[in-house]
Amino acid sequence: MVSSGSSGGSGRRAGTAAAHIVWDWNGTLFHDIDAVVAANNAAFAEIGLPPITLEQYRELFCVPVRLFYQRLMGRVPSEGEWAAMDGAFHRHYTQQRAACALTEGAGALLADWQAAGRSQSLLSMYGHEELVPLVRGFGIESRFVRVDGLRGPTGGSKAEHMVRHLAALGGTGGPPPRTVVIGDAVDDAVAARAAGARAVLYTGGSHSRESLAAAGVPVVDSLAEAVALAEAAVTCD
Repeated sequence: MVSSGSSGGSGRRAGTAAAHIVWDWNGTLFHDIDAVVAANNAAFAEIGLPPITLEQYRELFCVPVRLFYQRLMGRVPSEGEWAAMDGAFHRHYTQQRAACALTEGAGALLADWQAAGRSQSLLSMYGHEELVPLVRGFGIESRFVRVDGLRGPTGGSKAEHMVRHLAALGGTGGPPPRTVVIGDAVDDAVAARAAGARAVLYTGGSHSRESLAAAGVPVVDSLAEAVALAEAAVTCD
């Protein structure tokens, strides 16, 4: 797995409880939900599907993404339809993302967590070769001890990637203790559970609050709340 990052956030002050946050990117640190919906609608139009609203997207979205398309179409998409929609989505998303920014307050939260001597990393299902320049462009790459995007075909579950990500962080000593995953999708909670970590889910991205609540983990409306819960979780052990 190719990674990018620095050791800037890996230090820990004496007496500070061990803590590590694994951040999701799309819909969590990167506020791109409007671009995602617009790109999906552009992709749908190319195969004759009607557009959907943000609310509909949040109610229907799931992983693997093929299942999301199946929900929309009422049937399993053919290989040709899947390839067409997947390719069209990424093409339109690349155009739309230029207008997107970090989620409000994200930069300060990353800086404060690092300044407190705690570590954090970034794990995304977005393509690694596109992810790293985006993170670098926002000037936050040094906040993370590791940045991992997806290498290989899109689709599938985040769980296996999370397990590898935490194993790589821990080296021979195992994954970081008291790890909390902060993301915007049920799949983030599933991935955290698979890796033996906690999760906090944020409502500003791809899922409705009701959908997130079904994951059985804390659900919050801001990243500040998510970080506060992560800190409480790691300091109360």
